[in-house]
Amino acid sequence: MGLFKKFNLGLKKTRESMAGAIENMLHSYKDIDESLYEDLEEILVMGDVGINTAQEIVEKLRQRVKDKNIGTPERVKQQIKEIVEEMLTGDEQMELITVPSVILVIGVNGVGKTTTIGKMAAMYKAQGKKVLLGAADTFRAAAIDQLQIWADRAGVDIVKHKEGADPAAVVFDTIQAGKARNVDVIICDTAGRLHNKKNLMDELEKIYRVIDRELPYSDRESLLVLDATTGQNAVNQAREFKNVAEITGIVLTKLDGTARGGVVLSIKNDLRVPVKFVGVGEQMDDLQPFDPKAFAEGLFESEPPKEDDEIAQEEE
Repeated sequence: MGLFKKFNLGLKKTRESMAGAIENMLHSYKDIDESLYEDLEEILVMGDVGINTAQEIVEKLRQRVKDKNIGTPERVKQQIKEIVEEMLTGDEQMELITVPSVILVIGVNGVGKTTTIGKMAAMYKAQGKKVLLGAADTFRAAAIDQLQIWADRAGVDIVKHKEGADPAAVVFDTIQAGKARNVDVIICDTAGRLHNKKNLMDELEKIYRVIDRELPYSDRESLLVLDATTGQNAVNQAREFKNVAEITGIVLTKLDGTARGGVVLSIKNDLRVPVKFVGVGEQMDDLQPFDPKAFAEGLFESEPPKEDDEIAQEEE
């Protein structure tokens, strides 16, 4: 299944809710007036885009309508789609050039952190990279065993200690093993105990110091995993984590199970943190690198034309 189709299917609920409301609203207007802008802003806010981002989208649209001399509501949807794509574009690519590179994954219980790590490991392995996992979330019950299961599914190695061990020590041993085995990507599961910010901050700072000392010139990504179904609560969670940790990107899981996909815009625009991956299904390959164009298309357009191989299968 192609990238655009995955995004399209994953955004089905959001498209039917927010984009469907926008479409219906535009059809109810014969002319572009202030009421149209007010209705659009309300729909965007209800779609978990966030107040600030919704206002910015409306202001950008207002300017484009004026600059391009757009007079009919039918032409407005394309402008909104282009604005959304532009707002989401920038820094969405993973910067992993060095060997090894390090990915730290943070997130509270229940957001799909372990699943994300397993799918990410499988993705990089499928690209021909050698991947090593580090089980540094040592305080959550069963976290180590769960990561082992995903390591087995993805067919990659894992470094682990006993439950309750020092997370920084696990990261240290993972780095040493990674260097000895000449791995391309080290992915470390780390804690997400947001209710105890001081402990979380101390733990992450210790991990950062280990990486700085052992891999001073390595590329590093610190990814925060968020559950898309929680809407603006995910944005608030990201804001809290950003205050205590060095976050380079967001992984937004369960996008296919919610009508709150507009939260992607709020995260990128309000928090200035790029979305790096989105989860659009349960399959191993349903963790997708974020693509602003595919997202904007999937948000406003129904299922794209069938691919040649799909047409051939239907005809058989």
